[in-house]
Amino acid sequence: MVQISRHLEEEITVCLMNHFCGSVIGEFCRIAVEFLKKGLNPKIFEGAARKLSVSTETVQHGIEGLMYLLTESSKMMISEVDFQDSVLVLGFPEDLNKLLLQLYLDNRKEIRSILNELAPDFPHYHNLEWRLDVQLASRALRQQIKPLLTLKLHLEQNGRRNANVLQTDPATLLHLIRKLEQALGEMKTNHCRRIVRNIK
Repeated sequence: MVQISRHLEEEITVCLMNHFCGSVIGEFCRIAVEFLKKGLNPKIFEGAARKLSVSTETVQHGIEGLMYLLTESSKMMISEVDFQDSVLVLGFPEDLNKLLLQLYLDNRKEIRSILNELAPDFPHYHNLEWRLDVQLASRALRQQIKPLLTLKLHLEQNGRRNANVLQTDPATLLHLIRKLEQALGEMKTNHCRRIVRNIK
């Protein structure tokens, strides 16, 4: 379910419920998707505001609210039921809710594609090489074993690769693995899933 702020909720409600018919809402959703591709164009707000006899800010906030609703829903790929729950709080008539749902279903793949293009390209995993070095004994320390793990982590970003060399002892590595497994376990809890859904 997408969390809509009170301010956006009021703007969407004022725009869509009080002024716009279904065809205009469809056009606004098309404009919202177009804005995601090319950025905002204030002239479109002004033209629409004149036609509808409302303020430019009302039109702008209405389209921005639609953009938020569509992008957040598409980003999380929420189900039809969750989308309907998200717009239910706006108090729209049933036919308007159905229209918004259909617009979401028709456009979510394209919106996700646009969001993927806009997303920054962070370094990501390409390959990992490792080596275990063990000093079995020395004249100074006859009984002590000193294992050392050397990792060469290859990352890729924008088609370029770079390598990072890391060293650790097995005890530290095992501790790190336990902590990561614990964190992954926490991510499966209902509480964490609810938080992640709200911050995406």
